[in-house]
Amino acid sequence: MERIDPRSRSDAYGSRINRTHSPLLANVVPWISILAGSLLPIFFIATALPLVPPTGFLMLLAWRLVRPGLLPVWAGFPLGLFDDLYSGQPFGSAIFLWSATLLALEAIDLRLPWRSFAQDWFTAGIALTLYCLVGLALSGASPSFAAIIALGPQILLSILLFPLAARIVAGLDRLRLSRWRSQG
Repeated sequence: MERIDPRSRSDAYGSRINRTHSPLLANVVPWISILAGSLLPIFFIATALPLVPPTGFLMLLAWRLVRPGLLPVWAGFPLGLFDDLYSGQPFGSAIFLWSATLLALEAIDLRLPWRSFAQDWFTAGIALTLYCLVGLALSGASPSFAAIIALGPQILLSILLFPLAARIVAGLDRLRLSRWRSQG
């Protein structure tokens, strides 16, 4: 029987045979996208009220909820460290909050037998609300009623942007797992 080289096939499946994932791309894309999310608020114009959502934290939540198990639990420390350098919050606040969030999401995943997008959105909403409120408490500002009301638009915008962040993460995940022709 004659062997046919899969690369010479003209159908849609011949071009997919003998391809592998790029290990570099598979490992780096989630980390780079979260770090880019931490840098994104720097480029917006400062306003009197906090309006720009914590995009680094939003991307961390999206990666953790869309692809559970991809990021290790200890990833909150280095990613939070990077976010602390650029967010303007006191040093260590993102390290603590990101690590605590990843530990809490891991505990939630162990207890629940199934998940849906609505549940992920609800979980992200609670995490984003707590992140903004605890960030206010750790910032050194006086947590008054007016300050909490001023956080309302940022919290609402963060919750409403989670589906977009999840969609971006799904696209980046497809890029991360795209196939490259192997050498051989």
